Amino acid sequence: MIRARFLLVLLAAAGLAFGGTPPRRVTVAAAADLQYALADVEAAFARVRPDIAVSTSYGSSGNFYAQIVNGAPYDVFLSADEAYPRKLAQAGLAPTASVFRYSRGRLVLWVPRGSPVPLERLGMKALLDPSAKRIALANPRHAPYGRAAEAALANLGLLDAVKSRLVYGENIAQAAQFVQSGAAQVGILALALARGPALAGAGRSFEVPLASYPPLEQAGVLLARAEDPAAARAFCDFLRGPEGAAILRRYGFSAAR
Repeated sequence: MIRARFLLVLLAAAGLAFGGTPPRRVTVAAAADLQYALADVEAAFARVRPDIAVSTSYGSSGNFYAQIVNGAPYDVFLSADEAYPRKLAQAGLAPTASVFRYSRGRLVLWVPRGSPVPLERLGMKALLDPSAKRIALANPRHAPYGRAAEAALANLGLLDAVKSRLVYGENIAQAAQFVQSGAAQVGILALALARGPALAGAGRSFEVPLASYPPLEQAGVLLARAEDPAAARAFCDFLRGPEGAAILRRYGFSAAR
């Protein structure tokens, strides 16, 4: 073990001696709806900034907010709403000027390709069909997509009728897994996940009317404890720039307002 560590030290020293430098690092906490789109953004960013390595964790925005408040060492937080980044800035954990909108999220109903749930014929009322025994959504206690899904059901007069059949994922990605695995027959999911490689060719979807839920204005923030603020800012600027925005549009994100 000691010999192996010594060799690693020698190799690292040799790399530095020949002009190699370790990449600058940016750690990102990102809402689960971004898992496919952001992977493409990171790949594009790496082509123009190979000197910066981006490492991203995905989960629910509310859980990440709690982790950051309790000292989690992220550099950038990309939330599925604007409220959590604003609260971090108000708590002094991020500069207020560093909060930025990067997209607007959208909801869809999603079912596997062979599902008997009549999405095309009934749209949102397909949730009332007996074949929709369980309906998956993100937990509204800490996931903005879950809160938006519940608001849509309430505003469309469906919540009371389906409440007993709702099952909650820890985040929007886990809600999608419930439907993929058969644990639920319908998912109220992020459009960005429905367009991702795991779901796009495996099911059918119906877009939830935008007027039925509050706008999912998604925002990011550069955290005050960022180890390399310039590198973190470069990644945020790329995400908001023309190439990053084009990638987000491919996955169904609307432009931020």
